Formats: sequence, structure tokens, C-alpha cells
Amino acid sequence: MIDLDLKKNANKYKAILNAIRQYKKIAIFRHIHPDFDALGSAWGLREFLHDNFMDKDIRVLGDNHDELSPRLYPKTSKTPNEWFKEPFLAIVLDTPNKRRIADPRYPLAEFTIKIDHHPFIENIGDIELIDDSMTSVSELLVHMLLSYDMKLGKNAAKYLYTGIVGDTGRFEYNYLLPRTYECAKILVSTGIDLNDIYYRMYLHSQNDLGVIAHILTHYKVSDKGVAYYVLNKKDLDKYKITTSQGKDHVNLFRYVEGVKIWCSIAEDKKEENCFRVSLRSENINLIDVSTKWRGGGHKFAAGAKLNSLAELPDLIKDLDNLIK
Repeated sequence: MIDLDLKKNANKYKAILNAIRQYKKIAIFRHIHPDFDALGSAWGLREFLHDNFMDKDIRVLGDNHDELSPRLYPKTSKTPNEWFKEPFLAIVLDTPNKRRIADPRYPLAEFTIKIDHHPFIENIGDIELIDDSMTSVSELLVHMLLSYDMKLGKNAAKYLYTGIVGDTGRFEYNYLLPRTYECAKILVSTGIDLNDIYYRMYLHSQNDLGVIAHILTHYKVSDKGVAYYVLNKKDLDKYKITTSQGKDHVNLFRYVEGVKIWCSIAEDKKEENCFRVSLRSENINLIDVSTKWRGGGHKFAAGAKLNSLAELPDLIKDLDNLIK
């Protein structure tokens, strides 16, 4: 068995557990426009806390995902402002900076914990647990929860597994450590249904076939090897998909010869003058470019934002400059 080194971060793990024990009300926050890890870590932690502290009132907050809620994850709580008037503990997951926290009521907490695997940007919590050696917050949570020697039920395991799978590209990325596979093994050993999990994670509608056809007839590749496609509001409406669904096919270009960086650009249907960008690469660090273009994320998987398509050529130029 691989040594998970449960002593790593041990002092912060203990401090977090002490804080959890002190509060009857706990609110779990994560970033806007949630992905598998944001949702998987939030619901995995919620289920773990529910199984081991049944007397606590635990709320998962933030916007729902257009497809994954409730196909894979429960819908988040519609929690009135009155709930926040009593002392509560806020746990902020998978979010390095305040502006990306999905629900604005986190500052009302009496005590705040941040648990994240992104590089540090700014302080959010009274306790800051940051470990960017972890592939996902879900992996970090598995590591932490195992150190507590408490019940890890199937529902908690299921959600945490989806977070690890989502942020590792189904275990395909080259920065994975043996620890990642050992955490996944422990989750699988609880008896979770992998066939059902993968089906719910990657199920697509027939409309997606039209979207794929559109992408394959409209994509562009720069001379340096940046592949990208654009979906405006008209395109999204035509294929009856949301802005978040517009990025679902970004990895169509991952295994195309000569493509070094690939990205999707989808117009935000709810926000004016906003195009959401998803950036991916195999081994080119995208953080500086994503930060410059109003986003952030990981070295090889990040997001950005354009105020108009007039900015797109400059973004592609910046990405071209990353390619040697």
C-alpha cells in the first residue's frame, strides 16, 4: 500500500476538525460556474459531515450546474438570509480569491476555513489549508478526512471521486502522483458504482452532435498551434445549450498533431460583454496568460474572460508566445 503520509498538514487538519466540532451550523462555499471538483468536493464534504455529525445543519451554497445538477449532484440550498444571523462556520473550497466565491454571504461567518489546491492569491479564512501538490480539492479532502479515522460513506466517496476524476482528466494528466491513485482506490473500495458515475459525468444530449459538427467546421488553428472555437449567443441558442456547456468539447483538440494549446470561447448568455474562455495544454504553463485575461486556474487547465471578440486576436497572440 502506498504511504499517504497522513501527517502532512496534520496540524491544520486537527484545527479544522476542532472548528467543525464547535459549530452547529456549517455553510460550504465554492467558486462560481462550478466544475466537477467544486461540486464533488462540496457535496463530498457535506455527506461526510452529515454521516459523522448528524446534529449539525449543513448547507451547500452557490449556483447549480446546468447539466450536472441534479443529474450527478443535488441542487444547492435555497438558504434565506435569516439562516446566517446565528453563528456559523464557513468552509470555502476550491477558490483562491474572494471575487470567485459563488455566494456573497460568506463574510457573515463567525469563523472561516479555506481549503484549496490552487496557488495562493489572497487570504480568505481564519484557517488557510492550501496544498497545490494535490490534483484537486477532492483529493486534499480525502487525505484530510482519512486522518480523522471516521466513517467515509458511499455518497461522500462518490462525490469526492468525481472531483478527482474531473480535475485529473480521468487520470490522464502527467502530474499525477501515486497518492492520487491510492486516494481513488480507497474511494472505490467503499463500493461506489463506477459505471453509473462515469455515465452521469459524461452523458451528452443529441444536441451535442450538432455542436460538435459546428465546432469541427468552424474551428481555427494558429500558425504556432493554438486551436480554438467560438460559440456566440446565436450558436448557443441554435443548439439549445448553455454557456457552460459551450466549453464541454474543448478537449476535441487534445490529441490533434501540431496542437499545443487548445481553448473554447463561449459568449455568456446572462452577462453582457462577456465571453468565457477555457484554456488547456499538455505541458505549457497557462497561468500568467489566464491571469492577464481576467481569469486563473492551474498550469495546464485554466479559464479567462474576454470583454468582446475584438480582444480574441490578442489572446491568441499571447498564447502563441507561450509556444517555443
